[in-house]
Amino acid sequence: MRFCLLDRIVSAEPEVELTAVKNVSLAEEYLADHFPEFPVLPGVFMLEAAKQAASWLIRISENYAHSMIVLQEARSVKFTDFVSPGHALRMTVEQLKREESLVSFKFQGEVEGRVCVTGRMTLECYNLADEDRELAYLDQQMIVYQRAMHGLLTRGSSADPEAA
Repeated sequence: MRFCLLDRIVSAEPEVELTAVKNVSLAEEYLADHFPEFPVLPGVFMLEAAKQAASWLIRISENYAHSMIVLQEARSVKFTDFVSPGHALRMTVEQLKREESLVSFKFQGEVEGRVCVTGRMTLECYNLADEDRELAYLDQQMIVYQRAMHGLLTRGSSADPEAA
């Protein structure tokens, strides 16, 4: 399943930091099961929001050079508060280091100034054509899609390239 867990990219400084927002709504299907009496954003979705924010920072920093960005490692992840419907999770990722195809980050998610999740992660960047040249067309299709999504996520924010 492929889905976008971020509603908006608020700010971005290439190769340094990106901040994005995930608005949690009671209409989201998973909340019916997690948990019916006490609905909260699952911790794995907070981690996915951090991964997606870090992926956007990589794409912006390298001008969409790679179609694939995958989680290589997550460590020191601490969940310290719940994110309930009606609240916005503000996720900030800071790039720590880049070594060839691996990029390391630290991240922090907050709701109304309260820290909800922190941790570190390493993402790997590559293209499908790196292994099979015949897949280069898929890389290009994914990059076109990612550029379009970026436009939607940044519209009207300081991260909007059109607003600059």
